[in-house]
Amino acid sequence: MPNSAQMGRTGPVCGVVAEYNPFHRGHAWHLAETRRALGAESVLVCAMSGAFVQRGSPAVYGKRPRAEAAVRCGADLVLELPLPWALAPAETFASGAVGLLRVAGAGALSFGSECGDVGALRRTAALLADPALDARTRELLRAGASYAAARQRAAEELAGEALPLLRSPNDILALEYCKAAGQALELLAIPRRGSGHDTAEGGDFPSASWLRGRIGAGEDVDALLPPEAAAVFARERTMGRGPVTPEALDTALLSRLRLCGAAELTQVPGVGEGLEYRLLRALEAPSLAEAVARAATKRYPDARLRRALLSAALGLRKGDSAGPVPYLRVLAANERGRAHLAALRKTCSLPLITKPAAGRKLPENAGRVFALCARAEDVYVLGCPDPAARGGGQDWRAGPVML
Repeated sequence: MPNSAQMGRTGPVCGVVAEYNPFHRGHAWHLAETRRALGAESVLVCAMSGAFVQRGSPAVYGKRPRAEAAVRCGADLVLELPLPWALAPAETFASGAVGLLRVAGAGALSFGSECGDVGALRRTAALLADPALDARTRELLRAGASYAAARQRAAEELAGEALPLLRSPNDILALEYCKAAGQALELLAIPRRGSGHDTAEGGDFPSASWLRGRIGAGEDVDALLPPEAAAVFARERTMGRGPVTPEALDTALLSRLRLCGAAELTQVPGVGEGLEYRLLRALEAPSLAEAVARAATKRYPDARLRRALLSAALGLRKGDSAGPVPYLRVLAANERGRAHLAALRKTCSLPLITKPAAGRKLPENAGRVFALCARAEDVYVLGCPDPAARGGGQDWRAGPVML
């Protein structure tokens, strides 16, 4: 692997797609195992969601403290995955993040996996890219199946056998990473340790979902996090900048959504075929959570509806994520990450942003995406516990965390 991965100044460069919501022991384990596989001089570059994450909710802590926690716990460089891709369905989320990492110099991609079998993942990913799969999935959707069930059944019909990889949340994401990477990147499937993705389980390696539940209930989970990450998040609590819960933003988001009409909602990613009217009726509910519950069906699962509503509230439009990520924004880096940045500046095909003021000088499409992320940050900080932390314009002033 080290010989075939693209080389940085000090070693092979490996990409990681992440949300770190929050950064926990399993994340630290994954980074450590990746470096062990590639060598001590490898450069680990992360593409990380910003203020809002793919499940359609605010991150429990801001993007810079999460990026700082990652760098203090094993990453070398953290880049922001801009909002249109961070809030997209898994396929677009993965393609945006993997494309960003390739531009950032990655020659390898590392991800967590239940099966840990790169060959099996590549074979199943190739099957998912078959156009016949989409056609059969649409047929099953029209018959009333949920999207996940329809795609799994269509894939198993096409393969002529059971495909257990499509039943595991982390392997489902891994398959999207494999599709996005194609043959351009070496793949490292690191076996997971501890609770699965998006599961409500504790133990020595609790899942991010379980940790968010405890944080939302007001519990102290610092003892269950890597000490360096726990210290970063404790500082954020002391400063009144976190945690940010969905409930804290409920009124702000719901008030914006109730001003939307059907025509505006039809411009939002994931909305069409009459869903806009279903959403308008559901938005009469007293909370966003209840609105999602009222609108949910087999065809429109909770996560899709949360992403659609959040996209509408934050001003996203269809086509915002149609192309590749248009710039690289640095959130955090250590000495090795800074050395990689210095080399990257000479070869990078996209604007490389370390000073936020540079966002105002970006070309039209890139500038719009940057502004979307900055406006999303303005909404996000309204959920901070301390009113003094809720001021606007912060994303235009805050630079990366350099360690």
